[in-house]
Amino acid sequence: MSTATVRYYEEIGLIDPPPRTTSGYRDYGEDTSSTLGFIRAAQSAGLSLEEIRTILEISKDGAAPCGHVAELIDTKVETIAARIAALEVAKTELEELSARARALAGTPCPDGSICHILAP
Repeated sequence: MSTATVRYYEEIGLIDPPPRTTSGYRDYGEDTSSTLGFIRAAQSAGLSLEEIRTILEISKDGAAPCGHVAELIDTKVETIAARIAALEVAKTELEELSARARALAGTPCPDGSICHILAP
């Protein structure tokens, strides 16, 4: 993870500002390392930074956020399933247009038509 990313997470409050060494360098501890690993895993699961924030807040309040995480993941699964269904419909429509294009190959477009492949 880049330094800029870690500083951004600090800026938006996902991680606490670390103590500084006498020379002014940030001194991140194991807790921060663990939190950064969690953030990366949550992002890999498709969670947004705002969703990750809510999980971290639940955890900081002393509660186990696993139920909330499960709900977020279930919502992501539903969203992806809906996207897949929409893409399948779009794929079918494009396959039909492709077949129409092959059938009309070499035929001129009628007068006043821009493209007879896409004509209603």
